[in-house]
Amino acid sequence: MKRKHPGAGPHTVTVFVYPGVRLLDVTGPIEVFTTANEFGGRYRVQIASEDGTEVITSAGTRLSADLSVDDVQEPCDLLVIPGGPEWETLIKDEALSDVVRQLNGKSRCTASVCTGAFLLAAAGLLNGRRATTHWRHSRELASRFPSVRVEPDAIFVRDGQMMTSAGVSAGIDLSLALVEEHYGAEVARSVAKDMVVFMQRPGGQSQFSVRTRVPHTHQQMLRRVLDAVVENPGANHTLAAMARRAGISVRHVTRLFYEEVGTTPARYVEQVRLEAAQGLLETSDDPMPVVARRTGFGSPESLRRAFARHLGVTPGAFRAGFRTAGRGDEGSGVRGGAVVVGTRADDDELSAA
Repeated sequence: MKRKHPGAGPHTVTVFVYPGVRLLDVTGPIEVFTTANEFGGRYRVQIASEDGTEVITSAGTRLSADLSVDDVQEPCDLLVIPGGPEWETLIKDEALSDVVRQLNGKSRCTASVCTGAFLLAAAGLLNGRRATTHWRHSRELASRFPSVRVEPDAIFVRDGQMMTSAGVSAGIDLSLALVEEHYGAEVARSVAKDMVVFMQRPGGQSQFSVRTRVPHTHQQMLRRVLDAVVENPGANHTLAAMARRAGISVRHVTRLFYEEVGTTPARYVEQVRLEAAQGLLETSDDPMPVVARRTGFGSPESLRRAFARHLGVTPGAFRAGFRTAGRGDEGSGVRGGAVVVGTRADDDELSAA
């Protein structure tokens, strides 16, 4: 999408709504664009439903529409396709796919929020493109639409005129990026400050506990190992220690992790330790050597390398973000730390921990 200068005509944003749409997927982007108008942006936001009537969201809230899909005559600068919990039913609706294709044909850029990516994929608009969606559904998106190159950890992905974003609040991240593209970083930064959110959050989209992310396993011996790491991240969690705890061989532990967890023991341990370190940095004044020791990293340098590798920030910068928000200053707001799941870890270093 070409940047328009503030003196040019406004950017028209069309948000498509349908019965069962997720409320925040709709209101998050709208809030970003309308707030941008208070700081020099020029957005005209319109809500379109298939027939122009109100819809009931998944939360039970009624949303009024400004116009019907057929009333969208002029090309818009941005089309937003929000998601909904009933995406499995929606992607089977050929009429809905036709509507999405119709609206996309009138838009210079199309963006989805959360499971809205499934609607774009069902309409054939993501074929051969990179895309993302909510972490819980990324494998399903890749499985159902193999022609889509899914990037499961991205907050949002842009491929040509198509943009896709991760779960729910990631629609805010995507919208802020577009505000920056249209009107510059200062306007986007002002919007982020006003909404008390990151202008650009560190790390990937995996905003959830590592332990709750792990699929349920019926292997009681493995559950003991997984829970022991979470309960005391700073303890000895080498492969040998895990094997002793489970009462099985090192090779068996490794195999169970691959089959049941989908990662290596070392990577799981580092993810849990990283999450624990984030918690201490957010809530305590412990110096870095203490944080590193209590979470099993051993030294501030190992802690720093883990943060740089997974989050793209230093532990100090991460803590400063929370300290600023905690004081209520007009600094960068923080929506919580991010654990990047599935990225590389130094297995050798962890095995020796």
